[in-house]
Amino acid sequence: MGSAIFGQVLTAMVTPFDSTGAIMDEKVIQLVEHLLANGSDGIVVCGTTGESPTLTHAEKLHLFRLVKQTVGKRGSVIAGTGGNDTASSILLTQEAAEIGVDGALLVVPPYNKPSMEGLYRHFRAIAESVPALPCMLYNVPGRTAQNMDAPTTVRLANEVPNIVATKEASGNLAQCAEIAGSAPSDFALYSGDDPLTLPMLAVGGVGVVSVVSHLVGKDVKAMHTAYFGGDLALASHLNYKMLSIVKACFQPTTPSPVPLKAGLNALGLEVGGVRLPLAEANEKESAIILEALRGYGLL
Repeated sequence: MGSAIFGQVLTAMVTPFDSTGAIMDEKVIQLVEHLLANGSDGIVVCGTTGESPTLTHAEKLHLFRLVKQTVGKRGSVIAGTGGNDTASSILLTQEAAEIGVDGALLVVPPYNKPSMEGLYRHFRAIAESVPALPCMLYNVPGRTAQNMDAPTTVRLANEVPNIVATKEASGNLAQCAEIAGSAPSDFALYSGDDPLTLPMLAVGGVGVVSVVSHLVGKDVKAMHTAYFGGDLALASHLNYKMLSIVKACFQPTTPSPVPLKAGLNALGLEVGGVRLPLAEANEKESAIILEALRGYGLL
């Protein structure tokens, strides 16, 4: 099992927008401070939860710079720089490295559905363009329409020195176990699925890239502390305790981060709405997240 190179609890941060859809810098800073104070060891900027498909190249660079300046040396900042075009991903990753981020998150290219060989070449080309920057792969077939298999992940881990971690959101624990067991000992497996974080730790995971840590970050962190401290009963209790929040954030009728943003706004952490093609939470979807927050004692 690898070490948690970026920290145990990484939050895939939402991007706060005003009523016109513009990024609210002061709310970005406020949210970063909230996350650092509530269990986050690091922050992923411009990931799926940050609505990366709707952010321009310039907006992404602005966010990388702003979040890195805000975090300083208090935690890690991982920039979501992967896309479905290798050349563009290389450029953005190189620019993020110049800004001084601590790592890059490289998603399986959405829409293109590359072969395993295509994925290998894509990730290798990006990582080799920034040899000093640690890179985290990101496998999320529910969003990209392609699953990167364990042998491809392990091949990259073995052959590209700065590919140091993967965020697995395949929902396939056998695949995760294969990665953990056959990748180099210093390669880090992170959960990309909040509901599966605890079982992921059991098969060799080192931490999570979390959505619910916006709301219950201290408990996400406490679950890791309990698990690695050998208190499996407490870890299991905390996992169960957070289940209502997890379910409310990942509703079948609407994609993340729609319910999460509704929840954050209700808690007074103003993050605004979402950009099209995402649509705001409707009355029923909002009620589910508000009920979960009340049940947790947060509202």
